[in-house]
Amino acid sequence: MSMYSIEIIPRLLHFKRPAGTSRGTYTTRQVWYIRLTSSDFPGKVGVGECAPLPDLSSDASPEYERTLTDICRKVEREGRIDAESLRRYPSILFGLETALRHLRADGWRLWDTEFSRGEAGIPINGLIWMGDHSYMLEQIERKIEAGFRCIKLKIGAIAFEEELDLLRRIRSRFSAREVELRVDANGAFAPVEAMEKLKRLAELDLHSIEQPIRAGQWEEMARIVADSPLPVALDEELIGCDTPEERRRTLAAIRPKYIVIKPSLHGGFSGGGEWIAEAGRMGIGWWVTSALESNVGLNAIAQWCATLRNPMPQGLGTGLLFTDNVPPSLEVRKDCLWFHGDEL
Repeated sequence: MSMYSIEIIPRLLHFKRPAGTSRGTYTTRQVWYIRLTSSDFPGKVGVGECAPLPDLSSDASPEYERTLTDICRKVEREGRIDAESLRRYPSILFGLETALRHLRADGWRLWDTEFSRGEAGIPINGLIWMGDHSYMLEQIERKIEAGFRCIKLKIGAIAFEEELDLLRRIRSRFSAREVELRVDANGAFAPVEAMEKLKRLAELDLHSIEQPIRAGQWEEMARIVADSPLPVALDEELIGCDTPEERRRTLAAIRPKYIVIKPSLHGGFSGGGEWIAEAGRMGIGWWVTSALESNVGLNAIAQWCATLRNPMPQGLGTGLLFTDNVPPSLEVRKDCLWFHGDEL
């Protein structure tokens, strides 16, 4: 049996600029790093990031640090990470999976891929954060100048007509073939208004919309998916669906065009793999997105994502948001994320 020792290191990260979502605005980000050592790997350390999002992660709670401590002590006693028993704690499972992978890997190259060898980048979307009209327009112009061919706007914070104006400005300059447009409503639309808004968005030749209405309204969401002229992707809808049966039932009930996989929210790497396999059986597309992790978590998600060989733009650019992030081994060049060093 392996002998593990785990140190828990809390850290408060600060955003360079408040990160606005339809659920509120983040100015700081509490994370817990775990440092894993083992008698089987003398002299080596594995680091993982446990970072639940308040009011969003299924395992976020005021007792999170105590729960994390109890789980880590159990891993120490048993000498293994029992993924099955951690299905209800996706952010903790993600952190432990990352730490174990790092412990066993050649530095921060967690898997051997063209990405980890620095030979290829991962195409990513340019993320436009919520804000007033001028701030969002400024972000859009910067992303397009930088060479992004896929732009994702978070919508729902300002007037819908202003959001349509931003999208029209992009479309007046770039066709759908030149710039792919995605929007993420984070559940901001009311069911009664959703279809009308989706029809107007569809006129702008968008790729998709994430989570148009709040999660948990399966009947309404299934109706919207069936009738929408715009492909619908599920995101928050996947949170809390932790077993294969729950995942199967969710996708079968709603039948979205896409799902968005966030390992720290949706079951770690093992859970993400289950979601992807189930989606594949139903002909549902997917892409991978980070969830405001620091570079420790973002690197792990990107390294895993590279093994999946999905050619679509992924949502992996958010690790560069903090003033006090760990030193990056990741770099955005044009519209791709690159791994360019072994030290975080």
